[in-house]
Amino acid sequence: MTDLLLGQVLSFTADPFLEGEAAARHESHGAVLVEDGRIAAVGPAEALRAAHPRARVTDYGQALISAGFIDAHVHYPQTAIIASWGKRLIDWLETYTFPEEMRFGDPAYAAEISGRYLDLTLAHGTTTVCSYATIHPESVDAFFEAAAARGLRAYAGKTCMDRNAPEGLRDTAESAYADSKRLLERWHGRGRLSYVITPRFSPTSTPEQLAALGALWREHPDCLMQTHLSEQLDEIEWVKTLHPQALDYLDTYEAQGLLREGAVFGHAIHLAPRERARLAEAGASLVHCPTSNTFIGSGLFDMGLVAEGIRVGLATDTGGGSSFSMLRTMAAAYEIGQLRGQALHPAQLWWLATAGSARALRAEDRIGNLAPGMEADLVVVDLASTPAIAQATGRAETIWQALFPTIMMGDDRAIRAVWVNGAPAPRG
Repeated sequence: MTDLLLGQVLSFTADPFLEGEAAARHESHGAVLVEDGRIAAVGPAEALRAAHPRARVTDYGQALISAGFIDAHVHYPQTAIIASWGKRLIDWLETYTFPEEMRFGDPAYAAEISGRYLDLTLAHGTTTVCSYATIHPESVDAFFEAAAARGLRAYAGKTCMDRNAPEGLRDTAESAYADSKRLLERWHGRGRLSYVITPRFSPTSTPEQLAALGALWREHPDCLMQTHLSEQLDEIEWVKTLHPQALDYLDTYEAQGLLREGAVFGHAIHLAPRERARLAEAGASLVHCPTSNTFIGSGLFDMGLVAEGIRVGLATDTGGGSSFSMLRTMAAAYEIGQLRGQALHPAQLWWLATAGSARALRAEDRIGNLAPGMEADLVVVDLASTPAIAQATGRAETIWQALFPTIMMGDDRAIRAVWVNGAPAPRG
């Protein structure tokens, strides 16, 4: 079946951080043609209707059709503890995260939370996530099974830790390598699923474990590798005591073969000049997690890193982040930018949540934009979803004035429809 979706259509021809709002393409009376799970054409509604008279038409009126949101750094096992009160990073892990992650050795519980998490994020218009699991292989299996059942493109990996974690959440260098390899061989490239090599971060991995995972990555270079970097100042000081041989935090990974294209580092707030330069030289990606950075009190990410040639994506960081919504995450990114004197344009915010995150995950050839040949993961956004937003949108003279109130005040009520792999996703 060929589907023709009508509405306002927003896509990108370039990076708005480099080209400004001219990098975006807006069709006020546009259409997206979907065939066999992919986008076949994008353009004016009248032209596509005339060219495809037998297509099944879904008319979304003045709603905005966009690529689905891409959440580039999440912890799905923290779904149940989102918005827990009053802790910074290390206390958060010990008080909330580790006790909850202990439960994921139970396949039934892992399946329950996997399904709950993916349904929550789909309701907010997110069609791709890159998630940490727990140390338990069952947590990876459950997540990928839930994603496959929903037709999603998804990234995930077993979280590896061999120190500074409770008994029951520690593995070893050898078992981290072996478990990760088995899971990678089972899931990577199966349908729309991709395995990600996943050391949690240097405080919970010895150099030996990081080296073992570096060896696994060399054996499977088409995978991504994800971890955390320079989230809080006291964390950085802790890393110095645990890895005294390292030049800096980034070097704890680089020395073990975990820095190159395909490396995805969450947070990266407090970077030294050497680290910034090496990240750019290596072609690594960073993921900005603004609601998490404010909720846990980590600091203010520097969006100027984009100008230094570093790929930057956007993420909720569930459950250190305080929302499942990429709209709320865009709003938080704008607020943090304001605090740093970096006023982000709505085109830049939307790009971060779609094409920018796709670039960070090295998937910009498949997802994150509306163009012929791309996978048909779409979100349809009501730009007048609440009275407060509608009165602001009613005064708009440009698409950006119309879109910005939804970025700043929108929630799941703004999500009119979601399409996954060329089919409408069920609405809960």
